[in-house]
Amino acid sequence: MNPLIITAALTGAEVTREQQPALPVSPQEIGIAAAECAEAGASIVHVHARLPDGQSTQDPVIYEQILREVRQRSDVIVQISTGGAVGMTPQERLAPVALRPEMATLSMGSVNFGQDVFLNAPSDIAVFAHEMLRLGVKPELEIFDTGMLATAKRWLRQGLLPQPAHVDLVLGMPGGMAATPQTLLYLVSELPPECTWSAAGIGAAQLPVVTWAILLGGHARVGLEDNIYYRKGELAVSNAQLVARVVRLAHELEREVATPAQARQMLGLSGG
Repeated sequence: MNPLIITAALTGAEVTREQQPALPVSPQEIGIAAAECAEAGASIVHVHARLPDGQSTQDPVIYEQILREVRQRSDVIVQISTGGAVGMTPQERLAPVALRPEMATLSMGSVNFGQDVFLNAPSDIAVFAHEMLRLGVKPELEIFDTGMLATAKRWLRQGLLPQPAHVDLVLGMPGGMAATPQTLLYLVSELPPECTWSAAGIGAAQLPVVTWAILLGGHARVGLEDNIYYRKGELAVSNAQLVARVVRLAHELEREVATPAQARQMLGLSGG
């Protein structure tokens, strides 16, 4: 198997400091957390920006600060969110892509998101995809249900997305796909040829989902955005703690862990 690419989703748009005191919020805190995760074994950090009061934002000025803080501390790949937060306009969500990060997320459809709806109209997805291609930003195709994977495959056949694709399979989100081995096996069987893929489990699903992904030859996403606990009833002390556990699992399962340089080669990225 190829070396395991570990993505650390550091902050997200929904988790608060009240829920998880270790959540990195400021650009400096995110930069420090990214360096800690890189030291622990992550090769990608997935980042959301926050205002000083903790509110989610897609302000390119704050994303530029985050990029600077991360890059001065490590060579980890920075993947920015274009999901932003529920209720943001597509224009808001797309704005930080103009900074030309190495990667950005691209959700391939709409999905119920707890009590809300995460809306991604096909016309907006097309604009996002075009801008990422124009700016040389590698999209990570976010798949929250099986219909999104079918859409991604159709768009790839039509040449609307760059190939080879990198796909993230998200399991266990209320409103999305169940976090079961059967779900993941089906999704993997339907992946487009030549693509790379990772899996993310929400909440208590994080540990089993990444374990299955390691065994199946995929890659793993963990972090406080998706899960604030280390085990039931015990808050994680940092993003790096969650990364370190995946590294130990990979070693026990005799899977090498990718460096940022190896991840860049596997994902077809040009450099840091």
